[in-house]
Amino acid sequence: MKKIYFGTNLKMYKGNTDVVKYLSELSDFYNTFRSKYEIELFVIPSYTTLKDAVETVKIKMGTQTIKVGAQNMNPNENGQFTGEISPLMLKELGVKLVMIGHSERRHIMKETDQEENEKVLSSLQHQFITLLCIGETLEQKNYDISDEVLRTQLKIGLYGVNIEQLPLLRIAYEPVWAIGTNGVPATAEYANEKHAVIKQCLFELFGEEGNKIPILYGGSVNPSNSDELISQSYIDGLFVGRSAWDALNFHSLITNALKKAEDAEK
Repeated sequence: MKKIYFGTNLKMYKGNTDVVKYLSELSDFYNTFRSKYEIELFVIPSYTTLKDAVETVKIKMGTQTIKVGAQNMNPNENGQFTGEISPLMLKELGVKLVMIGHSERRHIMKETDQEENEKVLSSLQHQFITLLCIGETLEQKNYDISDEVLRTQLKIGLYGVNIEQLPLLRIAYEPVWAIGTNGVPATAEYANEKHAVIKQCLFELFGEEGNKIPILYGGSVNPSNSDELISQSYIDGLFVGRSAWDALNFHSLITNALKKAEDAEK
């Protein structure tokens, strides 16, 4: 079975004590199926929890570990950027992944595609697994320009990336209208259709190597739709929200999705 990717972004919901407990439990669950399936599992907690998060999974799992990621990163190594976090600071903590361009960064913090590109280039330069989030708003969907929006975010966000860096790149497709407490999950067919658009754009940018870039679907993923989503031909993994914030629930979702993916390949 092909490698499958699972991750979650804890946003601003769990403090240090809760993150340590969550990752300790999730590490125990992860050990139950990592020998049977080839998966990549990552968790992206808040900045203040990163040091203890990294230490927790290292103690519980050794080198075959859940990857701990940062929710954002300033592209500069140092400088007069009060309140920002640099790539060197994240590397010092042992962080393995950086998320860039989450819809809340784009639409609440008003980050531009050009700013996301600067972060992508810096993240890859510093050897982080780089998760670029893209997605259209409901207004853009209603105007029927979703494909153009996704292609624009990819072409600008990945400008200057070279083929040698692609093994570190991940894409998360998160339609903005599907995220959050009021989000409406995309149908599996719609999500797969947009993943096909993303894969075609990546092929245009990078040739055959672009086909190897994993694309995860995020946007109100839950136990009711995860099996159908992971069975789609162009979906390589799931970027799960609040359904993953309880370790047992996340373990159950992953286990069921893996079995469904295994059945779909038979």
